[in-house]
Amino acid sequence: MSGLVGHVMYGVLGAKAARQRKLPVAGIIERHWASYLCGSYLGCDIQTMPEAICVETGKEVGYGTAKLEKSPLTGGPVKPWHLEFGGRKYTPREIHTLFYGRSHLVFGWKGADTQHTVPWDHLDDYVAAAVGDAIELFGPGERKLAYLFGWACHIVGDSLIKSVRPGVDLELLGAKYTPRNRPIQDLVTFHDIGRKELGLNWVDLFADLAATPVEPAQVHYMRAGRPRGRLGETFANAWEPALEPLLLTVLAENRRYQQIRNGRLLKQLALKKTRVGWQCDEELSGIAGGLSYAEMLEAADKADFRHALWQMGEAVADLFERVVERQPLLQDFPVGDGPGWEELTGRWKG
Repeated sequence: MSGLVGHVMYGVLGAKAARQRKLPVAGIIERHWASYLCGSYLGCDIQTMPEAICVETGKEVGYGTAKLEKSPLTGGPVKPWHLEFGGRKYTPREIHTLFYGRSHLVFGWKGADTQHTVPWDHLDDYVAAAVGDAIELFGPGERKLAYLFGWACHIVGDSLIKSVRPGVDLELLGAKYTPRNRPIQDLVTFHDIGRKELGLNWVDLFADLAATPVEPAQVHYMRAGRPRGRLGETFANAWEPALEPLLLTVLAENRRYQQIRNGRLLKQLALKKTRVGWQCDEELSGIAGGLSYAEMLEAADKADFRHALWQMGEAVADLFERVVERQPLLQDFPVGDGPGWEELTGRWKG
């Protein structure tokens, strides 16, 4: 399964909580929804690329760093996939090692680079500095800011669901986040919560986020360019300008491959109506211990899964609020959208 469904939902809920709190970032997010949601996924998960190539069809398959023994398309053999850049070939694992910690900040660094892990209590300052630099160094326009807040949302979401930090209470099939309960989280989030309760059109959301452009500000917050701005001053370590051309290639690859993955994920997440009710994909049911979709719904209700999602939305908005407090440039953005048509009619109709 992919973390796409979860991270998009965390982004949706965080945005709703930010709007309720009347944070100035809420309007930025809403005006650039696709870029915000793209940031909530591809702003961090740079390993979004093929893992292998199906020998029989020649098509790219799998998900970077997730070992694949056979093709999910044919059941036949696969061969390794590589990203070719600068005269050499990179495996998805090598890309992950180079960049995963740089995007996730508070965890995920490898080997000697673990010294660059950003302490959780410094995350607010890091994001505030990156946002301020995006405003001052990367030209006019709000889109990049929406993307950066999506990125920050991903860090919170991963940290809480993976128990890097406390803040989410969830015991689903005896644990918070495991291979066995992930199909339940994704399917319930996608169907009963996303489509039915929130009215989300997942097809359009997935398509729109994968079609957004690469944001140069991502190179900056991942410290793969030359150090500059407030971020360069306050977090002077880990800058590697030589990585910039490779990272830009990776970010473009993330978007290209996500467009391929979208259809496959939607197909896998689809429910089929049978005489005994709605049934999910057999493989996902098997991963979840043979549970039917109805049993997954029961398990999610028993675990109070919606409460855990509410906690996640609150935690995301908490970070947004702290960043606004630390970044005066954000405080100049309007909280609302100005007068509505009814109010303007009252003023101008005469």
